[in-house]
Amino acid sequence: MKKTIFTILCLCGLLSATFAQQTINSVSSQTKETNWVQRKNYLFLTLLEESKSLRLQLETDEVLQKLTTQKSSQLSEALKSCASKPACLVESLRFSEDEIKTVSLRLSQLCTKGSLLENLVKQSLAPSLAYGKLDNQDVNALLQKAWTQDARGVNWTIGVYLGGQKPNYPLIDSIAFDITKKGYYQLLGDLTRAVQATVSGSKLFFLPSLSSALFALEINEREQITDYEPMASGVNKPVVDRLKTIAWNKYPYSLILVPGAGPDVKDMPMSAEGMMRCRVAAVRYFEGKAPLIVVSGGKVHPYKTPYNEAIEMKKYMVEKLHVPANAILVEPHARHTTTNMRNTARLIFQYGIPADKPCITSTSVSQSQYIHELNLDKRCEKELGYVPYRKGKRISETEAEFYPLIESMMLNSLEPMDP
Repeated sequence: MKKTIFTILCLCGLLSATFAQQTINSVSSQTKETNWVQRKNYLFLTLLEESKSLRLQLETDEVLQKLTTQKSSQLSEALKSCASKPACLVESLRFSEDEIKTVSLRLSQLCTKGSLLENLVKQSLAPSLAYGKLDNQDVNALLQKAWTQDARGVNWTIGVYLGGQKPNYPLIDSIAFDITKKGYYQLLGDLTRAVQATVSGSKLFFLPSLSSALFALEINEREQITDYEPMASGVNKPVVDRLKTIAWNKYPYSLILVPGAGPDVKDMPMSAEGMMRCRVAAVRYFEGKAPLIVVSGGKVHPYKTPYNEAIEMKKYMVEKLHVPANAILVEPHARHTTTNMRNTARLIFQYGIPADKPCITSTSVSQSQYIHELNLDKRCEKELGYVPYRKGKRISETEAEFYPLIESMMLNSLEPMDP
C-alpha cells in the first residue's frame, strides 16, 4: 500500500497544470476494510488514532488524559440528570468550546521541532492537502486548522444527526428521527451507553465525540460516502486500466461531465431530465470531443432514495446509448452542483487525467447557465470555502468549458455524506 494516507488528495500545492497526466495516490489504495466514513470526514483524527507511537503519547499526556476523564464523567452524569431532554444528552456528546481550545493549546505545545506531531504534519497531513497548503501556513498553523476543522465537523454531525439541527440541504439531508418522541430520548441514551462501552478501553481524548458522530451517521443510514469504495479497483477499474492507453492529444477535451438529475418520484431509478443529459453527452462522445464521460451524483432525490444517480446514468448510457463501459467514470457521491464540479476535479488529479486540458459540462440550459454565468462560484465559496474549477469558454446553450483546480482536494467538514 502506498504511504500517502488520505488518498484522493495530491502530493503538493502546485498549479493544476503541474499535475497533468500525473497520477495522485488515491483513496482507492485503501482496502475494503478501511473505515471510509471516518477517514474521509475526519482525516486528522484518523491519523492520530492510527499512529501507535503518537497515540501512546496522547493517551499518557496529563492534560489530554484529564480531558478524557472529564468527558467520561460528563457522559455518566448526563445519563442521570438530563431528564428526558435530548438536547442535554446531545450537548454532552459534543466537544465543548473549552475542550477545543484546550486541545489546540496542548497540541501546539507538543508540536516541537522533530516531534511526532511535527512529523505527522509534514509527512502525512500536509501532503494530503485536506486542510490546505503548508506553504501558506507554518506547521503549527496547519495542525491547529486540522484539529479545529475535525472537531467542528464532529460537532456538526452530532448536531444534525442527533440533535435535529438544520443541515445545508434539509429536503435531502435531514435527521431520520422525530426528536420530540419519548422513544428518541431512549435511543439517545442507548447510543451514549454504546459510546461508553466502545471507548472504555482507550484514553484517547477525542474518541467519545468521534464515536458519537460515527454512530449518528450509522443510525440515520447516512454512510453513503462509503458507496462503491474502493472505486479505482472496483466500479472505475475498467476506465482506470484504459487511461494509460489514451492519446490525449487527439481530443480537444479530456472529459465530458454529466451532473445527475434525480427524480422527485419515489422508486424511480432515473429522471427524464437525466436521460436527456446523457443523450447529449453521448453524442459529443461519439463525435470525438473527449475520450471519457464522467457521470456524477449520489443517492440524492427523493429523500433516502436507494438509487444512485451516477450508477443509473452509466447503466443507461451503456445499455441504451451503447457508450463503452470503459469510457464512463462514475463519481457516485456528489449531492449538489458544487460537489459535481469538485468531485470531478478530484477524480482528474486522482487518476492522472491531464489537468491542463479543458473539460466540458454537458447538462440542461438552466444548470449550464448556473455553472458558467450565474452564482455557482459564489455558492462554492460559501459552502466549500473555495472554487474547485476555473471557467473556460461557452460552447453551446448546454455546454461550457472548465478546468480543475488543486483547491478541490480540501475537505468540507460540514457535509459528512460527501466531505
